[in-house]
Amino acid sequence: MKLRRPIRLGLLRLSILAIVVGVVTGFGAVLFRALIGLIHNIAFLGVFSVPYDSSAFTPPGPWRAFIILVPVIGGLIVTFLITNFAPEARGHGVPEVMDAIYYREGLIRPVVALIKSLASALSIGTGASVGREGPIIQIGAALGSTLGQIVRMAPWQRITLVAAGAGAGIAATFNTPIGGVMFAIELMMPELSARTFLPVALATGTATFVGRIFFGIHPAFVIPSALLASQAPASLTALLLYALLGGLIGLAAAGFIRGLSFAEDALEWIENPYLRNIAGMLFIGVLIYALFVGAGHYHVEGVGYSTIQAILNGSLSLPALLLLLFVAKLAATSVSIGAGASGGIFSPSLFMGATIGGAFGLLVNAIVPISDFSVTTCAIVGMAAMVGGGTGAAMTAVTMIFEMTRDYDLVMPSIIAVALAIGVRRLLSVENIYTIKLVGRGHFVPKALHANMFLVRRAREVMRRDVTILTADADFDAFLRENANKDGFRHVVVIRGNHIAGVVRVNTSLRRGVEQAYSGVRLGDVAQRNFTIAREADIMFDVVQRMARHDAAMAVVVKAHGRGRPDEILGIISKEHIADSVAESIRPFG
Repeated sequence: MKLRRPIRLGLLRLSILAIVVGVVTGFGAVLFRALIGLIHNIAFLGVFSVPYDSSAFTPPGPWRAFIILVPVIGGLIVTFLITNFAPEARGHGVPEVMDAIYYREGLIRPVVALIKSLASALSIGTGASVGREGPIIQIGAALGSTLGQIVRMAPWQRITLVAAGAGAGIAATFNTPIGGVMFAIELMMPELSARTFLPVALATGTATFVGRIFFGIHPAFVIPSALLASQAPASLTALLLYALLGGLIGLAAAGFIRGLSFAEDALEWIENPYLRNIAGMLFIGVLIYALFVGAGHYHVEGVGYSTIQAILNGSLSLPALLLLLFVAKLAATSVSIGAGASGGIFSPSLFMGATIGGAFGLLVNAIVPISDFSVTTCAIVGMAAMVGGGTGAAMTAVTMIFEMTRDYDLVMPSIIAVALAIGVRRLLSVENIYTIKLVGRGHFVPKALHANMFLVRRAREVMRRDVTILTADADFDAFLRENANKDGFRHVVVIRGNHIAGVVRVNTSLRRGVEQAYSGVRLGDVAQRNFTIAREADIMFDVVQRMARHDAAMAVVVKAHGRGRPDEILGIISKEHIADSVAESIRPFG
């Protein structure tokens, strides 16, 4: 879509548009989940119906062993949609949104929302081991981007709507409005300020409200309070065990990142996308059928919430089985995405964290029973640690687990486990599960948001005072002769009467070797007109914007209330001065 000349919207109009994004994304999440339910019921049960409880195990269908072919058939349709209409809809979606934010000014093709909805619903509904959060994040982001392309606005405002759509998607899906905001802040927003935070918060709150109309106000998982070990503050022993659990899950998160990357690279050797999908989805079909025969349920198909709910309820209490399910889910998710499925990694991360946490809690209590260290609590903390360790979004992981359980006493164990998980994972894998894909393309995303101290400095702090002021009819050769012994560049403000006519940046060393030459050129002849005026109290954020808007090589700094007259000139700011000042401002963070 060809964009018209952008304009800057006021905060009120941008906030209203963010609410629109939240409403549309909320309804999009509802329709997306309904589509998943319809496809799942047809594919696994042979029933044309929409209701589908992902937290309950799928009963045996009429296909028996032929259930192996269900992921293959669904995958072939997904491959057709992605190959022909929207290649960027392949995979888990979040890296594509981050790429659009940091490298394409928030531009996402409108068709992505439609194709991502269909492809992901087909992938999840037919058994691919992927989550529904990544797709709705990309769908919400695409809706925000589309609105930002229809309405004329500055690129940063379109990016804000993209982040708002992403946060709204995850908030509506999990019923976690604060978690949606945290997700947008930690992973999506290059800038955090009132002008970006307010639209994102409004979008996530609106999407959550819409979601609650259809899904209810209940948390994502139902956890019997009797199974939680949070009736009293955790003891020091329990906190140390949670730290150990966090370290172990950090290892698992690094394994998941490497395993997913390896599977994507390995399956790329099959050049034909349809053959690649058949190979990968056939593996998934065999795996889910083997688990059904050996363990009684499909377990790793789709989002996997039924297995998570069973662990939280205490229905799965064999450590060996839980560890087997962890390995199976890691392999199934890696192969699904590597083969071309469309879906997220958030739900698989929750699944893997719950299995490791549950197994860890069972083993510890089998050796030395601890009253404030239950299996259910370990599974919940494990979920937070796996999400935080894999994505690097620490605040998102802790906040979402709190919102999903509504248990404040789980916050401290979760913080400890998430911190250790991220620390261990970063020792083994610097990139998280989202950025590793972007780095493979040569696209780097900041791992931290620094407050750029340069941007809040005043112009008088950055300007250079060694500026020469000369009239337009001054002899250029004479100026060079006078400065022949001075190395480097000289900055000249050229005046004509009572106004500034231009600026000149001269390399005085050019005079050497041509002392006898005479050009007859006046300063007014060589003066550049691409300059702008800045007042000494202006902050550099505004000065840089003004220079960019006017394509100015320099800014002439005048007194605080000056009107740009020659007698008010205090100094000059060139692009080189800006670069030096930026380097100095980031030195403390190096």
